[in-house]
Amino acid sequence: MRPPLSWSRPLLRTFNARPVKPHASRVSPQHAPHLRRKLTSHSDDAPGPSSDPSDHDLRFGYYDVILPSEPFVWGTSHIIPRGVPPDIPRPPYVRDVPGSEEDGEAAKRAEEGLETSRRKLITDPEDLQKLRRAASLASEVLSVARRLAQVGRTTDMIDAAVHELILACGAYPSPLRYKGFPKSCCTSVNNIVTHGIPDDRPLQDGDIVNIDITVYLDGFHGDTSRTFLVGDVDEKGRELVEITEAALEAGIAACGPGRPFRGIGRAIHELLRGKDYCVSPQFTGHGIGREFHRQPWILHHLNDEPGEMQPGDCFTIEPAIVQGTEPYGWTFPDGWSVSTENCARAAQAEHMVLITENGVEVLTQPPS
Repeated sequence: MRPPLSWSRPLLRTFNARPVKPHASRVSPQHAPHLRRKLTSHSDDAPGPSSDPSDHDLRFGYYDVILPSEPFVWGTSHIIPRGVPPDIPRPPYVRDVPGSEEDGEAAKRAEEGLETSRRKLITDPEDLQKLRRAASLASEVLSVARRLAQVGRTTDMIDAAVHELILACGAYPSPLRYKGFPKSCCTSVNNIVTHGIPDDRPLQDGDIVNIDITVYLDGFHGDTSRTFLVGDVDEKGRELVEITEAALEAGIAACGPGRPFRGIGRAIHELLRGKDYCVSPQFTGHGIGREFHRQPWILHHLNDEPGEMQPGDCFTIEPAIVQGTEPYGWTFPDGWSVSTENCARAAQAEHMVLITENGVEVLTQPPS
């Protein structure tokens, strides 16, 4: 049996996290893979596009590579969180003074204590009704965010719209101030695997962007994400998004009462076998309900974790698929955004599922 996975800064359960120091070559635009497209960085030293495609271009396609802004700013204390009216109920990890020591300790107590180490079955009819409402709202918000993923619009503009919509529905944006996360959703562009912080970079023609939405409504969290095409995306980028959707569906198809949790990772592994893609082992799905993250932890790669699904289990399946065969990522100085190590693109798709007596119910299906 594997030892328990340990928490790192990102929102999801991770292991083998690889934060970097400012002198590490992977952080600097000068040392990123030779790409035809311009690297996205505010550094004056960022190289411009070259005339000939590199091996990296030919294998992974043409797109902007996202790198940390220079000079590096460590952490997120310089980013002011958006306000939330006092009548909106907060999850337990949020306190009145954002960024304070009390706020951080509250998050630690609320999300790393006994409640998250326990597996809980949701069977009470009233709780199930609230759970479905939270999941449905998350799906509706994501559908709106999808329409906002357009050339020229910044991810911070998307975050602002998402924030206002969630509040208008009487809910709280779960990522906001979770362990210091400063925004209301995650937006991960191109080579960012997950947990990208919305910023003032306009989306470019040919980008892919994952938008990860979680809401807290009536005491329950609803969580879902998709990767969207922005403008005219090249064939390799479209294929990556398609295979990611297929990986999510393969994982869901492996679910049902009495079925092993490890079957999810095996199904995704079989889908990717023989293809030039891999699944990130650093980020997992998670149990969800009254807690944002809790047992069971859902591994998307081939694994031998014990345990079988039971009616009342509610969890997310959210594979992050990476181009090529190097699945690991490194963390930006902000402590959240995780890029692939070789700057290949990544895509992610996520659903909340509920195990029932007869099978599996997808709680975050998009509205018709």
